[in-house]
Amino acid sequence: MTDTPPTRKVGMVSLGCPKALVDSERILTQLRLDGYEIVPSYDDADVVVVNTCGFIDSAKQESLDAIGEALKENGKVIVTGCLGDDAKIRATHPDVLAVSGPAAYEQVVGSVHEWAPVEKAHDPFVDLLPPQGVKLTPRHYAYLKISEGCNHRCSFCIIPSMRGDLVSRPIGDVMEEAQRLVNAGVRELLVISQDTSAYGVDIKYRTGFWNGQPIKSRMLELCEALGELGVWVRLHYVYPYPHVDNVIPLMAEGKILPYLDIPFQHASPRVLKLMKRPAHQEKTLERIKAWREQCPDLVIRSTFIVGFPGETEEDFQMLLDWLREAQLDRVGCFEYSPVEGATANDLPDPVPDDIKKDRWERFMAVAQEISADRLQQRIGGQEEILIDHVDEEGAIGRSIADAPEIDGKVYLDGVTGVQPGDALLVNIIGADDYDLWAEPAG
Repeated sequence: MTDTPPTRKVGMVSLGCPKALVDSERILTQLRLDGYEIVPSYDDADVVVVNTCGFIDSAKQESLDAIGEALKENGKVIVTGCLGDDAKIRATHPDVLAVSGPAAYEQVVGSVHEWAPVEKAHDPFVDLLPPQGVKLTPRHYAYLKISEGCNHRCSFCIIPSMRGDLVSRPIGDVMEEAQRLVNAGVRELLVISQDTSAYGVDIKYRTGFWNGQPIKSRMLELCEALGELGVWVRLHYVYPYPHVDNVIPLMAEGKILPYLDIPFQHASPRVLKLMKRPAHQEKTLERIKAWREQCPDLVIRSTFIVGFPGETEEDFQMLLDWLREAQLDRVGCFEYSPVEGATANDLPDPVPDDIKKDRWERFMAVAQEISADRLQQRIGGQEEILIDHVDEEGAIGRSIADAPEIDGKVYLDGVTGVQPGDALLVNIIGADDYDLWAEPAG
């Protein structure tokens, strides 16, 4: 009688945006299919995969630090992701086993096989893998990636050079994945890509099939189909092209969440032109007003950059005035940071660091005031929330206005008889600048 060979174990460190998290999930799903066990600690792993972020300098440093920690704690490290510059990574950490770029699933899996060979073949009749694959998010929500890459050439961004041009997934594949996730208990699908509004452009909105019915690979038809699954559907990274107007009625009807994540980045036409932003000439304030007239519950989140090269005080004041008029619900802001390889690095008139910091503080003060005012208006209302966390002090959930990790929370002090993933109707009883307090309705 021969001894059963030990199962090889893989650890994963996943950094960066939700799109990178989906890459990590795909890698881990394939490794599970190949017979590996996924473990949560350095000590138990035969090899560690670090999925890096390389978007801005602080993210690059975080990635290099994570690689260093994994080397120190484990010693056998495979690097992948957007940092993906073999020479630079090896200059800092020469002992890494392999380096690959973003979405290089086969290369990463091949490296794992090389450095931690599987001795026991995967048996699909014994080694069960959930149909939704390996997820790194809680059971009740999941990211649904609909495309890779981007066709835009924003001057501050190097995503196209890292991930290539837009490649849309066939709509049948997207819907099959969405259905599997819902069948596995997911209550919220977060639609992500580099440019959700452009879904299907590269394949000329090719017709696919879902449940035996023809369906175009286009944003509106995708939202209509997802809206039939009976779960929260939240749209991220939506550029404000005119056809975005078409999905607002779906939000008003309750088919998908009345939530738009639109990275406006600035309001000054001159700065937007320097940024080479798509749709920068759209009359966004008028459209936001029209959207809210159609769907009064609409929540808009956005991100902005202050201190972009050439930004004047007049440009910045224009941004503040725009923000006050737009009354965006959720706002993030970054001081401009040069990214190696971005064309914005060559622009004249860089903004001094002290002025960038001052503008960031002034911007966030206005955004905080708007957020506080809008949350105060929700006190006394009744809303549905999803529970994310429960402990002895109470429960924490999210409303339709809150994406996980980046937006606010709804606190239910003393409420312990619920589970993560539960949907709960609550009365809003309090608010601060970013979060709400509630109690169960009835």
